[in-house]
Amino acid sequence: MISDKAIIDKNFKIESSIEVGSFSVIGKDVKIGRNTKIHSHVVITGDTNISEDCEIYSFASIGSNPQDLKFKGEKTKLVIGKKNKIREYVTINPGTAHGGGLTTIGDNCLFMISSHVAHDCKIGNNVILANNVALAGHVEIDDNVIIGGNSAVQQFTRIGKFAMIGGMTGVEKDIIPFGLATGNRSHLEGINIIGLKRAGYSNDEINALNEAVKLIFSNDILKNGIENAKKLANFRTVNEVIKFLEKSDKRPICRPLK
Repeated sequence: MISDKAIIDKNFKIESSIEVGSFSVIGKDVKIGRNTKIHSHVVITGDTNISEDCEIYSFASIGSNPQDLKFKGEKTKLVIGKKNKIREYVTINPGTAHGGGLTTIGDNCLFMISSHVAHDCKIGNNVILANNVALAGHVEIDDNVIIGGNSAVQQFTRIGKFAMIGGMTGVEKDIIPFGLATGNRSHLEGINIIGLKRAGYSNDEINALNEAVKLIFSNDILKNGIENAKKLANFRTVNEVIKFLEKSDKRPICRPLK
């Protein structure tokens, strides 16, 4: 049902199964998939493509111009996948020309109240951003990551799959897959054992990963630590971590405290 108090551009193609609440604003280049529910007072603008079965709550702002002084109004895009829940006051920006022009969000994510996704971010599936989490530009988050409330992630940072970030953490270094990180400035506490067990990883996989992480970070020279851990690379968890570390470029790697 489309409220007669919603403000919808005449060029917007209305899908019969979507709902749009009172005083929500939808721009001309927006595409919204079937069975998506837009609550009241939501603004969706720009070249924004939202897939089916999403729910967007009041006062969210989706697709507005990036908060980047280099942005000069160029044509860029935001793509949001299926079954995402976007809660009140969330802001999600499209890409910028110098960053590839595209912000992407996967499926089945939860963005809690007042979380922010900046320009050119790439977010996987089943990601949870708790209240007031802020992602700077160009952040890459793999599948099944959870970021605790009031945390902030610096631009160009990567967070590997199944990582968990504690609340009020400043993330300024790449977090390995399956890592558990906390702190005013993030440090690696270990691996996300609870998350691994919930995802069905075997005890052998978890134990091998734990040993590999110790080998990697027991050496001051990361490259040597990675080589030491390769003896366990037949375990998929360990292999994921090694591949992640070998791709490292823009940010240093988050390490344990000594």
